[in-house]
Amino acid sequence: MKAIATLNKVSYCYPNAREFALKDIDLTLYQGEFLGIIGATGAGKTTLSLIFNGIVPQFTAEVFWVATVAGMDTLETPVSQLSRRVGMVFEDPEVQLTGTSVENEIAFALENLCVPRAEIIARIPPVLAAVRLKGYEKKAPGELSGGQKQRLAIAAALALQPDLLILDEPTSQLDPVGTQEVFSTIQALNRERGMTIVIISHAAEEMATYADRVAVLSQGRLIKVGTPQEVYGDVESLSYYCLRPPQIAEAFGQLPEFPYPIPVTLEAGKSALRSFLELKKPVSYSLKNTYPPDEAAPILRIQNLQYIYPNGTQALNNISLDIHAGEYVLFVGQNGAGKSTLVKHFLNLLEPTQGQVLVRQRPVQELSIGKLARFIGYVAQNPDNQIFNSTVFQEVAFALRYLNYSPRLIEESVTKSLQDLKLWEHRDAHPLSLPKGERARIIIAAILAMNPEIIILDEPTTGQDFAGACAILEISRKLHRMGKTVIVITHHLYLMPDYAERVIVMGKGNILLDAPTRQAYHKADLLESTYLSPPQVVWLSRYLSNLTQEDYSLLTAAEFASCFKPIN
Repeated sequence: MKAIATLNKVSYCYPNAREFALKDIDLTLYQGEFLGIIGATGAGKTTLSLIFNGIVPQFTAEVFWVATVAGMDTLETPVSQLSRRVGMVFEDPEVQLTGTSVENEIAFALENLCVPRAEIIARIPPVLAAVRLKGYEKKAPGELSGGQKQRLAIAAALALQPDLLILDEPTSQLDPVGTQEVFSTIQALNRERGMTIVIISHAAEEMATYADRVAVLSQGRLIKVGTPQEVYGDVESLSYYCLRPPQIAEAFGQLPEFPYPIPVTLEAGKSALRSFLELKKPVSYSLKNTYPPDEAAPILRIQNLQYIYPNGTQALNNISLDIHAGEYVLFVGQNGAGKSTLVKHFLNLLEPTQGQVLVRQRPVQELSIGKLARFIGYVAQNPDNQIFNSTVFQEVAFALRYLNYSPRLIEESVTKSLQDLKLWEHRDAHPLSLPKGERARIIIAAILAMNPEIIILDEPTTGQDFAGACAILEISRKLHRMGKTVIVITHHLYLMPDYAERVIVMGKGNILLDAPTRQAYHKADLLESTYLSPPQVVWLSRYLSNLTQEDYSLLTAAEFASCFKPIN
């Protein structure tokens, strides 16, 4: 195979950094391949991706290496020239969007490359269809949801039709079906047009399905490069490097005395299950399907809530809902389903077109900002919108000072919150100098320091590696056990069965389902109608039920493994 990029002994250190971001990287990227890059936060993944288009090191610091892309030396070739051959989609779409409309955003780079007008017009519809933005041509990027902005950034890169396309966490803000569609679209470009793909992603299930090879980074070093089976099938090694395997691999990795290679895709898992059932029969599994009802007055009541944006978009359609004290509620739904819009009404950030929101039986409009902050803490989807202080400590302390807490209480609360979120060592750093995942934890720390009754986490695991996501959810569990009401909005359904008691499924501004977690997760058809997909274990358990003619409504890898473990 012909090499399109070669990295030889690449080492790199950022200005004023104490340690190398990359150390002795040897990697050959072959023309037409699909390479996935995985690693925990701080492993060096983004730095590695920026080597291919020359942003690192040309705009940063001293470097020691030899690196070529499409025959061009990345140290000597201008970034503007490299960008004609190398497309880039960054993790945060906000840093890429500059157009006044969706179609102008896609046309912008093409115009700068002097692509003929007719060709530009022809390229726009297929890329918009590929990312589910057809019909949004005239909309301003600022009017799109976070996930829609991410899809627009991907469409703009796809329209360039580069030889090498690099994507840094391109699906982190997308719903599960959107994630699958993006991977499928990227694979089509790879297979049909020969476009070389490099993608950084924590989406283990999709990486295992679509990538030709997977590279594992840890602390700036290239640990392993292999097929998805070789990398994701080694569950023990992934755990050592704080990486999440596909849920199928996790499930089979917990089976006692499993005699076959660990499957890493759903179809391989079904095949392995058929073979395993010839050796070992499953036992029945005791299911828990309900959360305790609460007859007391709700802590949060939504009555006939309707909201229409100034541009005419109806985001909420007569929503009525009760949430009781001490519940752990999960809101799910496609991008643009109305989840974040609904939550903004809880905070009195939007004025309802119709209906009302009551907190402790009082309309939110009657509560001052200070009183509402003591009731409800909110962590937004984009943490940068909530950061405006010059140090992490000051950011976490700001609201407490605004609410006139005593200096001693501020010191105690901020210190504990930073330590709980593992941010104490960054207390004097500027918040915006930290990675996006850690910036999200800063906002969570600021909310926890205020000790509100209700905690709302809007996509808290976006941009987090597996260890970071689990750390945040463990904090949410701790708060729930303390009696706090926890509301989480997320697309990462596989993370939530161990935490959420109740699931509310939204679609196009309506509540489609309000049910206990187990029941909701097994409504596969309804979930898919709103561009969600149940975790792999749900599909595997449904397959197990079909093979055995018994009910196995399983949710987690541990539950699946328990079906095959001896009863003590």
